[in-house]
Amino acid sequence: MSEYKKLFEPVKLGAFDLRSRTAMAPMTRSFSDDDTGVVNDQVVEYYRKRAADGIGLIITEGVVISSRAKGNPGVPGIFTKEQVEAWKKVTDAVHEEGGSIAAQIWHVGRLSHPELIKGQTPEAPSAIAAEGLVPRFRKPYAEPHELSVEDIERLIGEYAEAARNAIEAGFDGVEIHGAHGYLIDQFNSEASNKRTDEYGGDLRQRLTFMKRVISAVIEAIGADRTIIRFSAHKVDDPGYRWADGDEAVKIFTDAFRETGVKIIHPSALDAQEEFAPGATLYDLSRKHWDGFIIGVGSLTADQAEAALEKGVMDVAAFGRPLISNPDFLHKVKSGAPLEEYEAKKHLVVLN
Repeated sequence: MSEYKKLFEPVKLGAFDLRSRTAMAPMTRSFSDDDTGVVNDQVVEYYRKRAADGIGLIITEGVVISSRAKGNPGVPGIFTKEQVEAWKKVTDAVHEEGGSIAAQIWHVGRLSHPELIKGQTPEAPSAIAAEGLVPRFRKPYAEPHELSVEDIERLIGEYAEAARNAIEAGFDGVEIHGAHGYLIDQFNSEASNKRTDEYGGDLRQRLTFMKRVISAVIEAIGADRTIIRFSAHKVDDPGYRWADGDEAVKIFTDAFRETGVKIIHPSALDAQEEFAPGATLYDLSRKHWDGFIIGVGSLTADQAEAALEKGVMDVAAFGRPLISNPDFLHKVKSGAPLEEYEAKKHLVVLN
């Protein structure tokens, strides 16, 4: 495609004023201090370069909301004063380049190990260990502590506090990570949530924790500054899919409407994958949601343009191409060849 009319079109997404209908997808890079969770100058320049390229919205790597929320070495946090102050250098750099930036607030739940979280036990809706190894740590996931109702109240408060800290640090808003088998999605899934109280049961009931987190974050910083990410696939079970994609998306979007959130970020490994006969995740999301949609999933520029033209996405997010090409949008505009992403060279964990 020689001309991209929609991709480079400015758009207002809630409180986010974007230069283009593009986003940088959240990707764990493990550049931060492993002990303190404080970002450094490498992180500042990493995001500055992508903002200078003209990306509309940068969604950061997952930023943990507590010391117990961590699931990879070297990930940043946003729960201490030192962390908040360090993030100000990042947000200033992005804003100096004319960009917008949202912090992805994150708790990995059971997808962790005590050695990563200062000897603490991972926490989850039920005491069921995930299968597999912790990425970049190569030790088996530990059996988690089953959260009490009091623990859940604490966690909801930690999400809200992380959102307030993000605004203090200069972020334009936050994305709540409710996808990919991490803590919120562990509540959402029948495989990891065997609770019999108000946070367990059928899918509508299992979404209670997610709804309460969204509502708390909205109360803290406003609906226009809040994004919620959700998915079918999971880090520990990438082949998992909903039994009925259309019904699942309807249930999720009904829940989102209850909270008043305005921006959703359905996440697919492949944006072209069908989740119902003849319908992608984005077709289904648009069918059931008339608010803003950020789309992602191994998109090419041509595929993104087509999805934007079709109206199933309002903003298209790119991941790995922006790792191997800090000047990704400039190359797309000029037709220059892109450097291919190579796992060994550009090691990244997708959030």
